Amino acid sequence: MNHISTEGCTMNGVTLLAPSIRREEEVLTADALRFVAALHRATFARRDELLEARRTRRRAIALGQDPAYRTDTAALRADSTWQVAPTAPDLADRRVEITTPVDRASTVTALTSGANVWLADLEDASVPTWENVINAQLNLHDGLRGAIPELDAGGERPTVTVRPRGLHLPEKHLQIAGRPVWGGLVDMALYLFHNAQHLINQGSGPYFSLPKIESAEEARLWNDVFVLAQKLLGLPRGTIRATVLIETITAAFEMDEILYELREHAAGLNAGRWDYVFSMIKNFRQRGPRFILPDRDRVSMSQPFMRAFTEQLVAVAHRRGTHAIGGMSTVIPAPEHEAENDRALARVVRDKEREAEAGFDGSWVAHPGLVPLCRDVFDAALGDAPNQLDRLRDDVEFSDRALLDVAATTGSITEGGIRQNLRIGLRYLESWLRGQGAVAVGDRMEDVGTAEISRAQIWQWIHCEALTKDGEIVTAEYVERLLDEEFDGLERSAEDRFDEAREILERSAMRAEFPDFLTSIAYAEYLCRTRPARWVQEEMAELVPA
Repeated sequence: MNHISTEGCTMNGVTLLAPSIRREEEVLTADALRFVAALHRATFARRDELLEARRTRRRAIALGQDPAYRTDTAALRADSTWQVAPTAPDLADRRVEITTPVDRASTVTALTSGANVWLADLEDASVPTWENVINAQLNLHDGLRGAIPELDAGGERPTVTVRPRGLHLPEKHLQIAGRPVWGGLVDMALYLFHNAQHLINQGSGPYFSLPKIESAEEARLWNDVFVLAQKLLGLPRGTIRATVLIETITAAFEMDEILYELREHAAGLNAGRWDYVFSMIKNFRQRGPRFILPDRDRVSMSQPFMRAFTEQLVAVAHRRGTHAIGGMSTVIPAPEHEAENDRALARVVRDKEREAEAGFDGSWVAHPGLVPLCRDVFDAALGDAPNQLDRLRDDVEFSDRALLDVAATTGSITEGGIRQNLRIGLRYLESWLRGQGAVAVGDRMEDVGTAEISRAQIWQWIHCEALTKDGEIVTAEYVERLLDEEFDGLERSAEDRFDEAREILERSAMRAEFPDFLTSIAYAEYLCRTRPARWVQEEMAELVPA
């Protein structure tokens, strides 16, 4: 088998900039790399244009231009005749979906969880070290074939969907013509190349969940990637199916358009609750009191702007004949703390009941212990039906004002909320730097999305001089004092990376500049084996001036 196994080696136009790791030759075959290169060359220029369009749009929002429904696509939204592709048979029932990283242990846990769908997360719950990137592909390959010893021979397995990295993230260990390859393209292409035919032979197919999409044009890029990929692999058009995570405020105004662009490959919309909150803070962080949110724990799905977002999502998805999947529950069951555990699980049940009542066809959990709770709720709502696509939610009003009504959010900023954000930021980033992308902090599972909320809230509260419930002005000095106290209270070891975690947290939450994503700098400075100088310039260009 032809493969790359030496750092600095180039094959089929792809240069590897990482030391070899065990079994990488099974993933980085000559034909697989040729496939990656063909997709990259066809799309990298458009990706650059779309990333610049994002920056332009964010600048406009910062200057006071609110997002709105598009006037140029009004006829498309009003046209009730078009629908997306019919549902794939093994995606008809999605009442319980579990989301985990793709390390070996998590792969076994997810495949034996009893969920209907496993979202194998190569994005927010995974750290893109080179070892993690390659091992995730190996674990997916082996898991789909039952080639992991810890997996029982029998038993039903969930349908697998893969969440690749977002449009903004590069894979700097693979270069073509001196440019890093788009990370999500690497994830998608390698999984598709090695597993598509096997999945088809098993009566399934290659399914994806697309993160961080901000516009219909970005959805069109993904659709064009799918069309080309299927052509190169000799697969019929429409073999690939993709669920789109609606987790940015701009995408919430273009849900019909996004489904239209992906219509031959669309498999649903998902309410990406945590990243959606982060998107609201990021886009409106300089717009004053109207857009200041309270403590993170108070920003539930029942708050008016979140309820408007989810109800519009269900209405759009069902009108176009596809699934609406609810948001993530991150609670970690802790039976040893009976009273607290009962209260936490009761909140999860209420959350899932609200989603089922709103018309969602299923929901996400991050821990296998929540699978039975989520299933019980949706069993009660769905009965023998696999979904509730027939609930069209014609009662939902499509209001741009409702989507932007952050001011109606109830709750306060408290010192406890500030400390919680600092604690999550420190603990999550420290684990992230050690290669762990899903981290238990207290009774919650944290990932990049929740860490982003934590640092973005701190930045906004400082720069808008927000007031706490006790009348304290949130200044940089005040937050620095709390950070000192939280940092001093950490249990340290010789191997920990808390010093670096603090540096990243301060740079992304307490400086004048606001990085679009806290992992952008951390990835290049701490995870990449090789860093040409021009990458530093690219990373600094991603910073949005305050």
